[in-house]
Order: sequence, then structure tokens, then C-alpha cells
Amino acid sequence: MKKKIIYALAVLLMIITAPTYAQLTDPGEPDGGVGDHDPVGGGAPIGSGLALVIGLGLAYGTKKTYQVTKEEE
Repeated sequence: MKKKIIYALAVLLMIITAPTYAQLTDPGEPDGGVGDHDPVGGGAPIGSGLALVIGLGLAYGTKKTYQVTKEEE
């Protein structure tokens, strides 16, 4: 019974907080805020950051693989 209550509470909180993720538009614009706008981040490129994350993931995976094979010997 306790699991059902926790599950129902979690679902209820997700439903209540979901509308807070919506982005509001500028009410002063005639088309309701839809149009040719720059993204919130200003159109910053993410290519170098993505390459960095992938590189660190590969390095971490290589290290873990090396540790596992070393322990098996």
C-alpha cells in the first residue's frame, strides 16, 4: 500500500510541475512570440563541448576496461 501511495504522489508531482517547463512568449508581439528569434543561449556552438564530453567518456571507458582486464589476470 505504501508503494502505491509513493507512486501516486510521484506521478501527481510530475503532472503538476510539467507546465512549468513551458517557455512563455512575449505578449507584445503581434504573432504571439513566434518568428525569427535567436535561441536563449544566443546560438552558441556546442560542438567543442560535445567533443570534450565524448573524449572524456572514451577515456573513462578505456580506463575501466583496462582495470577490469588487469584484475582478471
